[in-house]
Amino acid sequence: MNLSVIIVNYNVKFFLEQCLQSVEKASVSFIQKYGQNSLETFVVDNNSVDGSVEMVKENFKNVILIENNTNTGFAKANNQAISISKGEFVLLLNPDTLIQEDTFIKIIDFIDKNPQAGALGVKMIDGSGKFLPESKRGLPTPSVAFYKIFGISKIFPKSKKFGKYHLSYLDKDKTHEVDVLSGAFMLLRKEALDKTGFLDEDFFMYGEDIDLSYRITKAGYKNYYFPETVIIHYKGESTKKGSLNYVFIFYNAMIIFAKKHFSSKNAGIFSFFIKTAIWLRAFISILNRAFKNSFLPVLDSILIFLGFYFIKPLWESYKFPSGGTYPKEYLMFAVPFYIFVLIFSVFISGGYERPAKNKNLSKGILYGTFVLLMIYSLLDESYRYSRLLLLAGSGWALISTYSIRKFFSILKIHEFGFKTEKQKNLIIIASKNETSSIEELIKISKIPYKISSVINPDNNLTDKLISETIKISKANEIIFNLKETDSKRIIEIMLLLSDYDIDFKIAGEKSLSIIGSSSVNSSGELYSVDLNSINKKINARKKRIFDIVISLLLLVFSPVFLFYVDLKINFIKNIFKVFAGKLSLVGYKFEKEEEIIKLPKLKKGILNPSDIQPELFFDSADYYGININYAKNYKIYNDLLIIFSGFKELGRLIN
Repeated sequence: MNLSVIIVNYNVKFFLEQCLQSVEKASVSFIQKYGQNSLETFVVDNNSVDGSVEMVKENFKNVILIENNTNTGFAKANNQAISISKGEFVLLLNPDTLIQEDTFIKIIDFIDKNPQAGALGVKMIDGSGKFLPESKRGLPTPSVAFYKIFGISKIFPKSKKFGKYHLSYLDKDKTHEVDVLSGAFMLLRKEALDKTGFLDEDFFMYGEDIDLSYRITKAGYKNYYFPETVIIHYKGESTKKGSLNYVFIFYNAMIIFAKKHFSSKNAGIFSFFIKTAIWLRAFISILNRAFKNSFLPVLDSILIFLGFYFIKPLWESYKFPSGGTYPKEYLMFAVPFYIFVLIFSVFISGGYERPAKNKNLSKGILYGTFVLLMIYSLLDESYRYSRLLLLAGSGWALISTYSIRKFFSILKIHEFGFKTEKQKNLIIIASKNETSSIEELIKISKIPYKISSVINPDNNLTDKLISETIKISKANEIIFNLKETDSKRIIEIMLLLSDYDIDFKIAGEKSLSIIGSSSVNSSGELYSVDLNSINKKINARKKRIFDIVISLLLLVFSPVFLFYVDLKINFIKNIFKVFAGKLSLVGYKFEKEEEIIKLPKLKKGILNPSDIQPELFFDSADYYGININYAKNYKIYNDLLIIFSGFKELGRLIN
């Protein structure tokens, strides 16, 4: 056995599928050269809930699948496969990568000819064709870390002193001996691993590649950066690179590395710099997040209050022609309450998602106005100041909130403006039949698009043809079909066009997904059929607020409702469990807990979708379909129907 490929997966089903498709293609030529039993592929799944395991079992039957029932982390999962692998060489490969058809042959040929090579990494590009600097790195000594953390390495990238972190002074198109390789693609000589030991499991995620690279050089081997083959690394699927969580995980991994390998003095200096960086980044991140989250609600509140303030005297001059005003309590208490209800309603409706959607904003103001009118009608006459003032103020709220977002959109401050779906002018490189399939998926994804040109891959895909087609069609996105175009040619075209303002996406062979990434700092993007709509942030928020509001009504009217429900004491207990967030009013239907592991996460429900028709008998196979349909097409209206149909079961015992 020559090569063992190991992929650790955690909830990136579509990326994993495309990665395995590219591995399959690369395996064909490799097996032809080295023999039938020369390659094995492992997927270690860290308790994914997105259907990754089922996809591998169904589509990649030659893959050796290891299913973990917890997220064991990157290092431990890799070690599970390494310990049973048979290859002379082991390749650690991220699931959000795409390799070329001749990648395996090239890397094995090189490392075979260089017996001193203990590990090898390749040239990596992101989804827009741009070089990823982490393809080659230096050892993060205290001085190197200092230059990186405080941005000096960016100012002097060509300096051998300041540019050591990413070895930016080395030619990215030439082979070099380097200190550190990326765990996204890391070819390891098994003989070297036997001497150094496997990945250090103290590193949960990040840092283990630096640690292993260093131990390999300490054992007398060399690490090589090898740019003769190029791979795509979409990046950021498990942890967003700019997130606060990433900062803590990554920098704490650096502290573990320093304590393990540096002298106590150097480790102390290193840890000081790292901890300073962590708290500085954390403080800036918290301030930034607080500002972004509060800016629009505060601005909206001020503008709405000003509207009520200036509308009041205008109406008073008409309402009280002989003189007179509304009491001061109107502006002091009533208007702030109106504003609170309107802002809260916008929040619930998703009007403060960034960037905003006009329909969510309008919906929020209209719902809030409706709630205010209901409350107004129930108030004592002395607190009913003016229905017209209420309606006029709400109208102003709609105008002002819309106008301020439109203003930010005009200024191209998209963070606080409206979400604008830029039309995709597409070039599709695929045959007629495959183009139809790709277009169907784009339609389902509901993005505005126009197919500017279709290029049949059977034609000669020259650089000139691609460049001229882009200029003529003014395309801003190219979609490749992996089934009909070699990944090697796809990567060549991406490198050719990396300086163009154009996005790239790749349609897989067997799945309903088109994958790409427009930025080195962004996670991978995909067009796919959404089976997780219940997990969307806005739906999760709506469901929780729905649970609280309905439970409050159930509690208030419990003296009446207790006559209609079974298990009356448990009915009250369940309501309080919903308030505490331990239960939801509606959840999945299942017989055993392991049956819902494939579904989007959701709290246990008192009721479930099958309660709409309790007289029907469902078997366990039916439950999965019912649950999937509920998750995919989540609406509050559906929850109301379920509660209405299964009302008497609200006292159901839930373990």
